[in-house]
Amino acid sequence: MKAELITFLTHIWQGVLSNIRWMSWNLFLAFVPLALSFWLFRKRRSRSWFWWLGGLVFLAFLPNAPYVLTDVIHLIQEIRKVNSVWLITLVVIPGYILYILCGFEAYVLSLINLDHYLNRLRLGRWMLIAEVICHLLSAIGIYLGRFLRFNSWDLVTAPDAIATEVVNNVVGKRPLVIIAITFIIVAGLYWVMKRVSLATVLRKSQRCS
Repeated sequence: MKAELITFLTHIWQGVLSNIRWMSWNLFLAFVPLALSFWLFRKRRSRSWFWWLGGLVFLAFLPNAPYVLTDVIHLIQEIRKVNSVWLITLVVIPGYILYILCGFEAYVLSLINLDHYLNRLRLGRWMLIAEVICHLLSAIGIYLGRFLRFNSWDLVTAPDAIATEVVNNVVGKRPLVIIAITFIIVAGLYWVMKRVSLATVLRKSQRCS
């Protein structure tokens, strides 16, 4: 019994070590636009060139947050690799669910902050359009990252390569279908999680009042 427990804990530790690095890195990238959204949209700042630069960086890194949805492919690979049902049920699946929820929630909160900014400027009527644009840019960014293996900083370091790949590949039928499906998934999940997030904030504010 003791030996089985040690073996089980060893498998857990090995599973954590095998995933912690890339999950931590992807979550870091997902939280970059969230941090920028607080700096850009929650504080009253003049729209200087530095603010606009921050806005461009925000848009460049924004797809990294919903990108975590595509890491479900690693979950499938992990399930096939792990032999223990208990390990899959108690460690692998909960770990991936928490990881994906954290990453996508960063996306939701980033756009909520953007909505707050537009409301403050009395531009609330543009909220839906702004969200749709962000969903579309994120869907394109996810395709560029998952299938063409580009990163956000490649927009600066290799803009010509991205432009070439977009012209040669993204305008094809298959990429457009993938981008469209990704857009629908991102927009649908955002719609649900936005309402959950706002309801949670409202409930907490009512308890504090």
